[in-house]
Amino acid sequence: MPDRASQTQTINLRASANQKSLIDRAAKRLGKSRTEFVLDTMREASENVLLDQRLFLVEASVFDAFEAALDSPPEPNDGLRRTLTMPAPWDT
Repeated sequence: MPDRASQTQTINLRASANQKSLIDRAAKRLGKSRTEFVLDTMREASENVLLDQRLFLVEASVFDAFEAALDSPPEPNDGLRRTLTMPAPWDT
């Protein structure tokens, strides 16, 4: 009986011809199969998303300064108002 931990599962994806071609070219450049490339890339992106939201490794003094900054937000001023009303770069 196979070990359940080593069993693989299928992930079905649909991609345009252009997307598939781009993926294939990148995989070939790295000497990987399409499956290896897609799984490695998806795993790395997934880890980064989760780590970016949950794990921050800093010295205690840096964390204390960070907490102090959160506890004392800046007074409203023209620069802050401009920043908060400026469109995001990806929206322009």
